[in-house]
Amino acid sequence: MSDAELTVEVTGPVATVVISNPARRNAMTAAMWRQLPELLDRLEPDPDVRALVLTGAGDAFCAGADLGDLAELLDAGDASIAVAAEERLVRFAKPTIAAIRGACVGGGAQLAVACDLRIATDDARFGVPPARLGLVYPAPTTRRLARLVGPSAAKYLLFTAELIDAERALRIGLVDEVLPADRLAARLDELTATIAQRSPLSIAAAKEIIDDRAEPARIAWWHRKVATTGEAREGVAAIAERRQPRFAWRPSAGD
Repeated sequence: MSDAELTVEVTGPVATVVISNPARRNAMTAAMWRQLPELLDRLEPDPDVRALVLTGAGDAFCAGADLGDLAELLDAGDASIAVAAEERLVRFAKPTIAAIRGACVGGGAQLAVACDLRIATDDARFGVPPARLGLVYPAPTTRRLARLVGPSAAKYLLFTAELIDAERALRIGLVDEVLPADRLAARLDELTATIAQRSPLSIAAAKEIIDDRAEPARIAWWHRKVATTGEAREGVAAIAERRQPRFAWRPSAGD
């Protein structure tokens, strides 16, 4: 029986998905790629979940796709289960944060880049190795990486297949923060607590617009939501009364 799996723990407003495949530095198996969208489908409608953290078990984030399943991924190209999992993570309606320790390579980088934010420890290492293996990185993944770090940095990562350290990843915009390993848990608690206090409506709209998934009609819909839900009135009242706002809106299946 394989011990490769994704596990989920919900603590307060935060759902944490853990990539666990200890024998292969948390490489993603075919079963794990298939499992991720199912987990996200289950967590997304939960009104109590305000943010999602994706991390790896132990001292690695994810060393990529399990090479034992490589033939299946190659045969499918951009229609692979890995790309489907990545795209579902991108579309998750709530903020997603990759908490990265150690190796974040190949499919691991694919998942990290699909998250909204990336927090790394100072021992993290990043790499995109298709050129070492003679593979073509999926087109959606390649474009997403280039939008995040810029064309030149993306080409460096893809052309050389070299590992870069956390400091360089921060410099090129691949990660948002770098900190000592013993500070990661506390920083995640702090960041997710801040996000949980903010307006879910504002965050959901911003995520769609930044990701270029909102047409003009959808943007107008978001502005109408501000008027009809009372979220802005609550935010202004909270400031006037010097208290934390009590934002009531939550995304629903109809949204």
